[in-house]
Amino acid sequence: MKYFKTLIIVLLTVLSHQVFSQIKTETVTYKDGDITLEGYIAYDESVKDRMPAVIIVHDWMGVGPFVKEKAESIAKLGYVGFAVDIYGIDSRPKDTQEAGKLAGTFKNDRTLMRRRINLAFDELSKKSFVNTDKIAVMGYCFGGTVALELSRSGANVKGTVTFHGGLDTPTPQDAKNIKGKVLVLHGGDDPFVPREQVAAFEKEMKDAGVDYQLFIYSGAVHSFTNPAAGNDNSKGAAYNEKADKRSWEAMKTFFKEIF
Repeated sequence: MKYFKTLIIVLLTVLSHQVFSQIKTETVTYKDGDITLEGYIAYDESVKDRMPAVIIVHDWMGVGPFVKEKAESIAKLGYVGFAVDIYGIDSRPKDTQEAGKLAGTFKNDRTLMRRRINLAFDELSKKSFVNTDKIAVMGYCFGGTVALELSRSGANVKGTVTFHGGLDTPTPQDAKNIKGKVLVLHGGDDPFVPREQVAAFEKEMKDAGVDYQLFIYSGAVHSFTNPAAGNDNSKGAAYNEKADKRSWEAMKTFFKEIF
């Protein structure tokens, strides 16, 4: 009888959450001088308290369905998900060639990169439903690089997560500015983020005394979380369902810890 009572309570809890959980999504525009940036925010508007929030940085293709879906998934976990725009509303790459040029511009100008991501951090911090003491950042590929640069800039970030992100930086000494914890989710066979770069990153973190974790997924290459990357590892970027699911679970555990 006790078992059935417990089961009923669990079912009622789940059902009540489904009934009262109201995921709201909206476009958010903000500025960098004359440049208009357009992000996408998702949150449960039924929650009355200020919520922890996660900044989500797009890959080199810019803001699109993939990163917007991640914002909604983060919202379903009970956080605010904010998919930010690093390029600007008038700079949406049409193909990988354009994406490569845009991403290269920011990789070669870390001051610009940091300014754009800090503007997104400031915009999120203005939201009345955000707990500004509990903000994390995560990013995919190019976005992973951006996420790390936000933390290296000294922003008040509780945690940083990179999914198959670039780990290099021209200023490794800035790791001393990192205030929160770091989680790196890396494909073991990623040709775009080679072992030498991973080793340099680990040294950077150790030298600065950063609390970091590094998960390496065997058989995974670049873009292992994105089904649009296909399944041909020989191209250097491909989807890996096992690594995708494992990395998402690692992220969830990390957020529970820091929040």
